[in-house]
Amino acid sequence: MRRNATISFGFLCICVWMISLYSVWKKNAKHEFQDKIWEQKLELDERIKQLEKNLNEQNRVELNLIEQLEKLVGNTSVGQDVFSEKGESTLQDVVLPVLLFSCNRPSVQRAIDLLVKYRPDKEKHPIIVSQDCGHAETAEVLQRYKDEIIHIKHPDLSDVQVPMSEKNFKGYYKISRHYKWGLSYIFNKEKYKAVIIVEDDLEVSRDFFSYFSSTYQILAEDPTLWCVSAWNDNGKPGLIDARNPDALYRSDFFPGLGWMMTRTIWNELDSKWPNSFWDDWMRLPNQRKERACIRPEVSRTKTFGKIGVSNGLFFENHLKHIKLNEKTVAFGSLDLSYLLKENYDRDFQDKVDSAPVVAPEHLRANKYSNNKTSVRLLYRSKADFIRIARLFGLMTDFKSGVPRTAYKGIVTFYYNGVRAYLAPSYNWLGYDPSW
Repeated sequence: MRRNATISFGFLCICVWMISLYSVWKKNAKHEFQDKIWEQKLELDERIKQLEKNLNEQNRVELNLIEQLEKLVGNTSVGQDVFSEKGESTLQDVVLPVLLFSCNRPSVQRAIDLLVKYRPDKEKHPIIVSQDCGHAETAEVLQRYKDEIIHIKHPDLSDVQVPMSEKNFKGYYKISRHYKWGLSYIFNKEKYKAVIIVEDDLEVSRDFFSYFSSTYQILAEDPTLWCVSAWNDNGKPGLIDARNPDALYRSDFFPGLGWMMTRTIWNELDSKWPNSFWDDWMRLPNQRKERACIRPEVSRTKTFGKIGVSNGLFFENHLKHIKLNEKTVAFGSLDLSYLLKENYDRDFQDKVDSAPVVAPEHLRANKYSNNKTSVRLLYRSKADFIRIARLFGLMTDFKSGVPRTAYKGIVTFYYNGVRAYLAPSYNWLGYDPSW
């Protein structure tokens, strides 16, 4: 009996050991199988992309032929609405005023001094300073500039009615009211064709005026654009290629912080201008209407406004680190037609598609072949995007589902000498406003 019991116990131990080995093998086999499936999926996705690319190329050839025929018979409408009501006959001659919003910052002098210093033509770029708040010390500073600027004052200094739930945001209500009045002055009273908008806490680069004067032509010609911004939300030194300050991009995200809009857009927004938080309102789908903005690789503005209605939000950790461009670019001598949607989208998608997919951690640690000039990082959810963005120090927030600087869901940045595209997975269906 004892011998039989010993044999049974030994057999049982062997069975348990074999089951354990099988479990380990099954687990490893499962992981290997999943890895193979993922590799095959990536390969299949690439093949599908290539087929779509070939098909789209054929469609593009046909469309280009149609467009050329339309141009020959004079039916094209691109670029027709380009003449200023101030009497300009060409895009190059259009008057582009600078509208600077101020309130109670005597340090506005810091912003105006640079605008006056870098302004190439006083007649082409009048500087209009719109002051709210009735702050006497700030008004004294502005009066010293005499005819170098045009000083206008917001006539309505009354208190604003704010819902009890938003009483801490009264400052944003006043700012929105001031913007409404100032933009109405520019477009409805003075009848300018476009305007460059800045605030009293922005420094500008040497080529600030060259940048806006040259991109105005693209803005006027392309109805899929609705603004030009001098700001890169991810413009920190470790995330940009400072050697290429002439690089410009399209972005679905409205950046603000030094930007240009046309009277056509103002006519669309005037009657429904919001009571508060005008910049986030601009980012809503009903306003953006799938239109994009132009933004630079290296910012042409830099904020020094740590103290304001936002109580220094983002300033210490982010805003003060944005690099202001230091290399003058003669944008007027460059061909910027690549920014037109019909040109830009094709080239941009080709660059993204040709960039190999790498793990974000590998890019962060330089664990990939050094001969790569561009890479693609994939995100599959909001949490996934935030995790990767934090890994590189990118802005992590969304506005109406759009990440800062994104175009077609893709955030472009520069890291360790490599152009990186933080792109959504292949089944991306568009921005999700719930993000």
